[in-house]
Amino acid sequence: MSRMLCQSICLFGQKLVRRRSLEPRDGSEGRMARCLNTLDLVSLGVGNTLGAGVYILAGAVARDIAGPSIVLCFLVAALSSVLSGLCYAEFGARVPCSGSAYLYSYVTVGQLCAFITGWNLILSYVIMNVASSVTAVAASVARAWSSAFDSLIRNHISQVFKETFSLHVPHFLATYPDFFALSLVLLLMGVLVLGVRTSALVNKMFTGINLLVLSFIILTGFIKGDLHNWQLTEQDYKLATAGSNDTSRLGPLGSGGFAPFGFGGILRGAATCFYGFIGFDIIATAGEEAVNPQRSIPLGIVISLFVCFLAYFGVSASLTLMLPYYQIRPDSPLPQAFLQVGWAPAGYIVAVGTLCGLLCSLLGAMFSMSRVTFAMADDGLLFRGLAWLHARTRTPLVAIVASGTLAGIMALLFKFSDLVDLMCTGTLLAYSLVVFSVLVLRYQPEHNISKNDRTQDTTEVDPEVKASPLESVPEGIISRTLKCLCNPISPTPTQKSGQIVYGCAFLLVFLLTILSLLLALWPSQVFSGDPGFTAGAVLLLLLIAGITAIIWRQPQNPSPLPFRVPALPVLPVLSIFVNVYLMMQMSSVTWAQFGIWNAMGLAIYFGYGIRHSLEENSDPQLPASTSQTLHEHTPGAESS
Repeated sequence: MSRMLCQSICLFGQKLVRRRSLEPRDGSEGRMARCLNTLDLVSLGVGNTLGAGVYILAGAVARDIAGPSIVLCFLVAALSSVLSGLCYAEFGARVPCSGSAYLYSYVTVGQLCAFITGWNLILSYVIMNVASSVTAVAASVARAWSSAFDSLIRNHISQVFKETFSLHVPHFLATYPDFFALSLVLLLMGVLVLGVRTSALVNKMFTGINLLVLSFIILTGFIKGDLHNWQLTEQDYKLATAGSNDTSRLGPLGSGGFAPFGFGGILRGAATCFYGFIGFDIIATAGEEAVNPQRSIPLGIVISLFVCFLAYFGVSASLTLMLPYYQIRPDSPLPQAFLQVGWAPAGYIVAVGTLCGLLCSLLGAMFSMSRVTFAMADDGLLFRGLAWLHARTRTPLVAIVASGTLAGIMALLFKFSDLVDLMCTGTLLAYSLVVFSVLVLRYQPEHNISKNDRTQDTTEVDPEVKASPLESVPEGIISRTLKCLCNPISPTPTQKSGQIVYGCAFLLVFLLTILSLLLALWPSQVFSGDPGFTAGAVLLLLLIAGITAIIWRQPQNPSPLPFRVPALPVLPVLSIFVNVYLMMQMSSVTWAQFGIWNAMGLAIYFGYGIRHSLEENSDPQLPASTSQTLHEHTPGAESS
C-alpha cells in the first residue's frame, strides 16, 4: 500500500506540473505572462523580505537580548534561512510553476497536505507584520504603513478616526477602523490588476529607494560610530544612569562588552532575527511568470538572501556603534541614534525608507497571496472562479480582488500585533514541508507506469518470495529490507529505496518534533544534567543520527537539475529541526487560533475541494518520469 501511495503521489504531481505548463486556463487563452527576469525576482525577494523590519528589528533585539553581538545573531539567522532557501531553490528549478510550497507539497506528499500548506500560506500572507520584528503580510503591513505615516503628521489621522469611529470591541480588534490602511490595500490591489510588469516596476522603484536609505544608514554608522560602544563596562552604565532623567528607559547592562548576555543571548536573538528573513519564498511563488525559471529562481533566492543579510548586518552594526545598546529605544532605534550623533534631520530619511519598505512588503504579500490562491483554485481545491485570468494582462484578476478584499478587511478591523505568532506558525509549517519534499524527492526513482514495467518491477523485487515456502516469506522480506537499509544494491534509486526514504523521513519528523518539544518546554532540565531528560534527549539524538545515516546510504536520483541542495540529508534535517523548534515556541493561544483557521480550511476542502480537484477527475494517462516531464515541459529546458 505504501508503494502505491508513493507512486500515485509522484505520478499525479508530474501530471499537475505538465498541465500547468501546457493547458489554457478557464476564461482565457494560454497561461500567465512570462516576463519577470532575474533582477525582477531579486527585487521582489529583497523588497518582501526586508520590508520595514530592518528599521526596527535590530533595536528590539540589541537592547534586551544580544547587545552588539546582534551582528552574530543575524549571521546565525541568515545561515538558518539559507537552509530553507536552498530547498526552495532546488524545488523552484524542479517545478517552476505558481504555488510555491503548496505545489511542492502536492508533488511530494499529496493533496490534503498540499491544501493545508496552501491554506496556511494564505493565512501568513494576510497577517504578516514587519513593524514588530517580523516580515509582514498584507493586513498588518497596511496597518504598520498607516501607523508610520500617521506618526509623521503627528497622529492626526488616528485622532480623527478615534473621535469619529471609536469602537467598543474585544481586545483582539483595533480600537478604531483604519480606513487609511484599507485605502492603501485597495490602491496596491489596483497596481497588481494592471499586470505583473507594472507590479515589478513599482516594486523595483520602492526597493531601490529602500536600499539607498539603508546604504546611507550603514555608511553613517561607520563614519559617526564609536567602537567603544562594543566594549561598554559597568562604569559606562553608571554614568548613563546618572545622566538620564528617566532611568526606566535604559535597558539591562548584562555583563557588558560585545556579548553582554552571553552565548544564550546570541541564540535567543538568532531565533528572533530568523523571522526577519521570512519572505524570500515570493520568488518561488512567481515561478510561472519568470522568463527562465530554472535558472532565475535559484539565483534570485540566493542573491536576495545575501543582500538581506548584508542589510541586516550593516544596519545592526551601525546602530550599536552609534548608540550604547542599553540606550536604544525599541520602537524607534534609528532616529534616536541619529539624534545621538547630532544628525537629527536624518530621521526623516529613515522614515522615508520605512514607508518604502512597508509598501514593498505589502505589494509582495498581496502578489504572493493572489498567486497561491490562483494555484489552489486552478487545481480545484478552492472555487474555480478564482483561477480566471484577464485576457490582456494575464493576471489572476479574481484571485487578486478576493485576496485584496480579505486583506483590506483585516487591515480595517484587526490589530496586527496579535497575529504575528499565528503568521509565523503557518510560514514555518510551509518551510518545513518544502524541506521535507526536497529530502524525499531526491531519493525517488524514475517512474514508468507501463504495464510491462510494472510486471518487470514486481518480478525483480519479489523473485525469492515466489520460490520460497510460505513460512519463509516474512524472514526473507525482513532480511532483504535490513540489507537495503545500510547497503543498497542498486546505484540508482529503486521503489524499495524510495519507500525506505519515505518511511525514514516521516520518522525523522516525528523524532525531531519530540526533541523540539523537550527542548522548548524543559530546557533547564535537559542542559542541567537531569538524568531522565538528558538521557531522553541523547537517545533522540542517537535515533535521529541513525535514521539520517540510513537515508544518506540510499542512492540519489542522478537526473540533472539546474540547482541541487548540497549535503543531503544533513542540511534538510537541520532545517526541519530549526523550523519545528521555532514553532514550539508559540503559545497555546496561537495554536488554538491555528487550529480554528485550519478547521475552516478543512471544511472547505471536504465540502468542496475534494470533489472538484484535478486528482479526483484526472484521467489514467500519466507522464512516464518525473525528471523527463519536468525537463521537457518547463521553459528553458530545451536550451539548458
